Amino acid sequence: MTTDSVWRGGPLGDRAHAVLAPNPGPMTLDGTNTWILHAPGDDVAAVVDPGPLDEGHLQAVLRRVAERGARVALTLVTHWHHDHTESLGRWAELVEAPIRGGGHGTPFDDDERITVGSLQIRALATPGHTADSVSFHLPDADVLVTGDTVLGRGTTVVAHPDGALGPYLDSLAKLHAVAAERPTLLAPAHGPSHADAAAVIATYQQHRAERLDQVRAALAAGDADAPDVAQAVVERVYADVPREVWPAARSSVAAQLDYLRATP
Repeated sequence: MTTDSVWRGGPLGDRAHAVLAPNPGPMTLDGTNTWILHAPGDDVAAVVDPGPLDEGHLQAVLRRVAERGARVALTLVTHWHHDHTESLGRWAELVEAPIRGGGHGTPFDDDERITVGSLQIRALATPGHTADSVSFHLPDADVLVTGDTVLGRGTTVVAHPDGALGPYLDSLAKLHAVAAERPTLLAPAHGPSHADAAAVIATYQQHRAERLDQVRAALAAGDADAPDVAQAVVERVYADVPREVWPAARSSVAAQLDYLRATP
């Protein structure tokens, strides 16, 4: 577990282990974290987000599972985005185990309880980043796997129009309530793990409130009358953000504009 600028994956407690995929970038940070969930002594494990289609990465995940004396009995997917799901066809050939999430298999029920060996996994619907986003809570290990809903570094995009800000704010509130019940570890899909999930989520909530205030101020300053309102807001509010991520910022701004239109 680390908050250092360099993240290479690794264990998070004794029931979660991140294998970092080699797909770093502006939107994926250090790469996609594939999480292995496994209770010590069990011969079965769950894998979350196999990630990009990279044979070396998939084999590394399988080696790590085998080193724990287990096989993959279930694959869980936090949402449909390419950097989480590209490998699923090949992964299914390798593990011959059910896949759920990201448009595959049986949809999750909110607060569904899943058992893999002696490991208990609680599925939490957390839409907002995407409509299908789901997080996974390991109550016996105090680990919260958040996909792209909460990252280990920086903030996530509300991927409008599939994503929406109202549901995202509700999802942050739900995750914060879970993480605040007792000390909980954060296992994000990108960036480093954290020892205090509740604190990270609270920072996300504060950030979203501040961004909404900035968007309101930009609209009041004249951006509401611009030919392209979303772009004008991006150029004002996200001026200090690298331009390579402006398309993602525009998506979040579009979600914020929709939210403000619908909120008295």
